[in-house]
Order: sequence, then C-alpha cells, then structure tokens
Amino acid sequence: MRIQHNHRGEEGCAPHHTESGDRSHEARLTTEELVVPRGVIGGASFSANTAVARATGPEDLEKAVRTVHQSRYNWFKTTLSQREVILQEVKNDIAEVAEKWVGAALVAKRITPGTSAEAEEWLAGPVATVSYARNLAETLREIKERGGPRVPGAVSTLPNGQVSATIFPANIIHHLLFTGFTGRVVMEPGVTEENLSRNMAGVYQRRRDLPKVALVLGAGNVSSIAPTDVLHKLFVENQVVVLKMNPVNDYLGEFLEAGLRSLIRRGVVRIVYGGGDVGEALCKHPSIDTIHITGSDKTHDAVVFGSGAEGQKRKARGEKLLSKPITSELGNISPVIIFPGPWSKSDIHFQAQNIVTSIVNNAGYNCNATRLIVTPKGWEKRSELLEAVKRELQKIPPRNAYYPGAVDRFRAFAAAHPEAERCGIAREGELPWMFIGDLDPKNHGEICFSHESFCSVVGEVPLPFTDLKQYADEAVSFVNSRVWGSLNASIIVHPRSAARREVRALIDDAALRLKVGTVGVNHWAAVSYALVTPPWGAFPGNSETDIGSGSGFVHNSYMFDRPQKTIFEGPFRVFPKPAWFASNRTSAEIAKKLLEFERGPTFAKLPSIVWSAMRG
Repeated sequence: MRIQHNHRGEEGCAPHHTESGDRSHEARLTTEELVVPRGVIGGASFSANTAVARATGPEDLEKAVRTVHQSRYNWFKTTLSQREVILQEVKNDIAEVAEKWVGAALVAKRITPGTSAEAEEWLAGPVATVSYARNLAETLREIKERGGPRVPGAVSTLPNGQVSATIFPANIIHHLLFTGFTGRVVMEPGVTEENLSRNMAGVYQRRRDLPKVALVLGAGNVSSIAPTDVLHKLFVENQVVVLKMNPVNDYLGEFLEAGLRSLIRRGVVRIVYGGGDVGEALCKHPSIDTIHITGSDKTHDAVVFGSGAEGQKRKARGEKLLSKPITSELGNISPVIIFPGPWSKSDIHFQAQNIVTSIVNNAGYNCNATRLIVTPKGWEKRSELLEAVKRELQKIPPRNAYYPGAVDRFRAFAAAHPEAERCGIAREGELPWMFIGDLDPKNHGEICFSHESFCSVVGEVPLPFTDLKQYADEAVSFVNSRVWGSLNASIIVHPRSAARREVRALIDDAALRLKVGTVGVNHWAAVSYALVTPPWGAFPGNSETDIGSGSGFVHNSYMFDRPQKTIFEGPFRVFPKPAWFASNRTSAEIAKKLLEFERGPTFAKLPSIVWSAMRG
C-alpha cells in the first residue's frame, strides 16, 4: 500500500495543490484536448510521438483483403457442425497461448505478476475469449438440433409491453459460481413472446444475406475485444473478417494469429497491422463491405465524415464520405447510482471495494469504467461511503499510464478542478487516482458530465433527495439527459430497501428507463461484458451525426436479432469476494483456474476454484 499524507498530515487522498509554475502550465490545458479521439481511423495513437510498431505493406494488405473476399462463399457454405468443430479448435488454441498472451500484456502495461491487475488480463483476455467460443459452439449445436437457440430461463412480457428473456444463470454451474445473480435481455418494442424465436439467429434461419467482408478495427485497451469481435462477425453475423490491430496492443497479434489459426487457415480471417493510413485504406477498400469500430465517437466521425474542420462541416451537413454499414462501441461516462438505505459499516466497506474496482480496473482505460458516482444529497451515509471509496482508492497502487493521451486528459480534468483529491503517489510513467467530489448538477459546462476521461479520474455528484421516487426520477432523468453516452450504468440498492414492493418497482422501472445498453444492479455493469453471453453495446437509436456510444451489439451468444438492453443483477453483498474485485488477494490464481474451467467445464474443477475464492 502506498500512503500519501494530506495537508493535515492525516492518511488519505490529498487535495491537488500546485506551485505557481506548475499551475500556470495546467491552466493552459483545456477541455478541447478531450475531443481528440482515443484512436483516429483504424486505431492510430493519440500522440504523434508514438511510433507505429509494425505495419502491413500495401501488397500484403491487398493480399489479405483478397484472401478473405475469395473465401466468403466457402464460409457461407460451412455447415453448423463444421463451425462447431472450428470453435472447439479456437477455444483450445486460445487456451494454449493464454499464458504467453497474458505475460506479454503484463510486460507492456508494467503489471506486477500475482496481483489483481494480472487477474484483469486473464479475465478480460483469454478467459472471456475462450468462454465466448464455447458458448457460441453451444448455440450452434442448439440451432442444429432444435432449429434455433434456446433461451435458458423465463420469457415474459414486462408491464411496458416489452419482452424480457432470462439468459443467466443458464445451468447448475452458473448457480454455483454466481449464486443469486441473474441476467435478462430486454427486446426492442415489436418483439413479442410469440415471435421471439423468429427474432433470433436470423442469419441462420433465413440464409438470404449475401456473404460480406467485415473490417474490424481492433481496440487497444482490453485484449478480448478484438478476438471476440472477430468471432461475433463470423458466427453471429456470418461475415468473414479482416482484423486490423490497434498499435497500442499490436504485440498481441502473434497470439491471436495462433489462437485463431483454424480460421486463418481457412482464409476467413486475416490480421493486419498499422496506423491511421492502413485503417483509412481498408475503410475505403471496395472489397470491404462492413466496418466495426471500437474507439471513440471522434473515431467514428473521422471514418464517416472525414477529419479536421472539413469533416466537421460535412458532419453538420450530414454529408458522408463513407456509406458502408458501420457498427461501433465508442465509450461512455459510466455512472453508478447509489440509492439510500440502512447501510451498515460492513455494507459500506464492501460497496466501496465494489465501486473502486469499477474505477481502477485496467488502470481506468475502459469504456465501461465508472466515471461518475451519483449520490442522494442529505443521505446520512453519503459522506461515510465517499470517504470509504477514497480510502480504497488509496490502497490501490497507481498504474502505468500506458494508453496514449492519458496524461493530457488527466491534466485537463485537474485544470478544471484544482480542488480534486489525488490518491496514491504516482511514480514516473504513472497517474494517481483522482477523485472530484460534490459536483454541481446544474453546471451545464461540467467536464465530468460531458467528457469521458478514459484514465484514472472519477467524479461524484449529489442529487436532491426528498423521497425514493423523487430521487429515482431525478437520477434517471439526470443520467439520460446530462451524462454523455448510452453504453452502461449501474444501480446499487440495499436489500432491505429492495425488499419493499414499492422500492423494488422503482428499481425495475429505473433499470428500464435508463437509456443505456447494459444496467448492472448492485454490481458493475461490466460483469455482463465479461460473461460474453449477453449482448453488449449502446442503447439503440444513435444517429450517424450523433453517434454517442455507438451502434449495434457484440457478444450476444444467444443471437438475439433485436435486443435493446441487458439488466444484470447480483446480491448486494457477496461471499466469497468476487474474483474481479481489485481487493481480492487470490484473483490471479482464480483467473488461471477459470481459464481451464471455461476450456472444459466439469464439476471436478469447482472445488479448486472455490478453495482459491475462499482465500481471496
């Protein structure tokens, strides 16, 4: 643990103070810096000083596109049984390279082996990818045997008329490993209980869509994003893929080439490398039919409308440079809404660890990382909870600022909020955690509401509280109208509060009214991402001229054609401590065992996982 003393000499987060020279430097930084995309076309880095480590030459690039283009009809004709075998091969091949994959990430991100940060690389890397391949294979088997995917839980019509399909837990093992957790997918209006099956796995039911070539512009932060996006395009959308690695993590390319070799050997996947010039060439290539982007809304706009002032003018006119279908996942200011209740000290301690995990995971370089804590003003436990959050932040060592542009974004938030508290002493190349409390909800120029920091910054905003219904309405309205993005949000509510019928109705209603693609109740919404079976993406309806958090869904192993959102709920308190918690002492050990479990789930592997979890 690194302890920093505040200005009173007490342990805790310290208010940010700078000498006049440093302060004048920070004052020159403005929020304009934050509109620079996390990666321009194709994932080129922020900084002009960051060289592209490797690039695929024009001839090899053309050959890669030509290969997948020529293989698209063969993929279209590949049977369900053959695809199931391929996924089994992918699952095993990914597991075989997992240790080297994670090892390379530890070096690149300067992560100490054996820590919870190592566990992140396992859980959000090969574990998630292996799990996705296995779940897709199971769905294909059901389509082959039953004619369509099977919804493992209840299907019902909600009071607002929308259909809800419970997909988690799907089996007895889920019940044992995730006791008390549930996940359900809410469909778009127009889907009914009667026609739900006809709105699943459409590419396999209709088989009318012509074979397409998809360009996947890979993410540079979370290592499972690129390979699971590739698998989604192939097996859920029936498209062959050119994957362009992001320069930030193109060191993973050799492991993905080995893990996806069954697909590469068949010519339906090619992996290429380079910066913005390679991405731009691929986007414009006549043999590329569709594009999937993981990055920022500015990345999307550069692809569709062009960059610079001319691009902004074209966007204002709605004049597209590129008319190919584009899906995207583009970031978010992910809020967590705290509902007041009879929280004990142990409740506060647990939930502080829960919230801090969602802030510090992957050093904050997650589109689903908590950037804003919404609290009820006047709640007697508010200060105690926030102090607990800051204490937990203080316990987490600052992380390497590996993602380009992070330092500039951090400085812009610090310049906007010189009163911000910094937690932890950052060494060279690191950023401390920064907590910005007591934000004014009426401030329409507030940077914490309008810009995703994509680094180690979190804000807190108190909203008026007179009663639970008023607060629920206020919180939902504030998140929907004032907080940028539509990817995910979380709600935390005490079980004694939720046991009251009227409060339970408020929580259910709030989860439905939040215009985000995933709502987590009592736990970080990103747990739904890691499970990889639920759909993951922005709330539907973003326009190309106001793309926000993106368009379309990935993962979605049950292959719902018209999902609107996922609601994932867990117990308020969990024992043993969840493997994804940053405070879990055995998380790396658990993660490695989970990889072998996902590779081949058996009851015989459970006792070892439980033993490790009990010691966390």
